[in-house]
Amino acid sequence: MTTKNIQTATFGGGCFWCTEAVFQEVNGVEKVVSGYSGGNAPGKPTYREVCSGLTGHAEVVQVTFDANVISYEDILVIFMTTHDPTTLNRQGADVGTQYRSVIYYHDDIQKEIAEVVVKEITPYYDNPVVTEISPLDIFYEAEDYHQDYYRNNQSQGYCSFVITPKLTKLRKLQADKLK
Repeated sequence: MTTKNIQTATFGGGCFWCTEAVFQEVNGVEKVVSGYSGGNAPGKPTYREVCSGLTGHAEVVQVTFDANVISYEDILVIFMTTHDPTTLNRQGADVGTQYRSVIYYHDDIQKEIAEVVVKEITPYYDNPVVTEISPLDIFYEAEDYHQDYYRNNQSQGYCSFVITPKLTKLRKLQADKLK
């Protein structure tokens, strides 16, 4: 039996419900937690505060994965191809800095890999990639009702019309990396 190489990645690609649902299907992903990061407001933010746009936080997910099963680079490619990294502070109808495309790196190696992946993927888009690459300062776990949102609410309208199509795209583009 091989030992695990557990690592953590943190990024935001619009609504955290979408990003969480994507990574819950990826082979090698041990855990996905929705939360907030990147802001400057004091104390632990609430969903309502983050949605106001006044905290500076983005809706993010923290992905715990086994790097012996899936690489950080592959995690980033999946992230960059399952949301639109060319729209500044928005994903679809979700608008505001809390929905920005952002990669929060945990160390210099992650930073270097993120810079390479963004550079390599940029030519595949018609518009410039605006994904922010920043150091992770602090991650705040979102309220319990945001965790496993898609799994618990698949028939809800937002899930059906926004998240399900993202999962269909994921299954088409990354079938070899899914559970």
